[in-house]
Amino acid sequence: VTFSAGGWLMGPLELEDLEGSTVGDGVGQMVVVRRCRFLEESACASVCVNACKMPTQNLFNSDMGVPMTIEPDYDNLSCKFKFGIAPTADEEAAARAVPCFGACPSAYTLRETHQDACPDMSLFESA
Repeated sequence: VTFSAGGWLMGPLELEDLEGSTVGDGVGQMVVVRRCRFLEESACASVCVNACKMPTQNLFNSDMGVPMTIEPDYDNLSCKFKFGIAPTADEEAAARAVPCFGACPSAYTLRETHQDACPDMSLFESA
């Protein structure tokens, strides 16, 4: 479903094999977004993490019971959806600590404004 519908929202996608999957054989278990429209248009790492990465991972890991982690690449604006690998606490902490882009349209205010208002994302991590 992610591969079929994801292209409309995120841009051109490719299926690749995944090494280290805890579920399945890894064949075709990674969806690669070559250049994410969502990330490119928002130009904001915080929006990527809080409006896409964390909620989507929570949906798959907690609600659907499918181990999955999203790995954005802020240098080339690509993203990897790794089905069969659950996110680790260290990876999630690192994702939340990504600094704002130099050209962030919110001029860093989103992170400052919502620092105390945002929920503790560790509550959404899979066990």
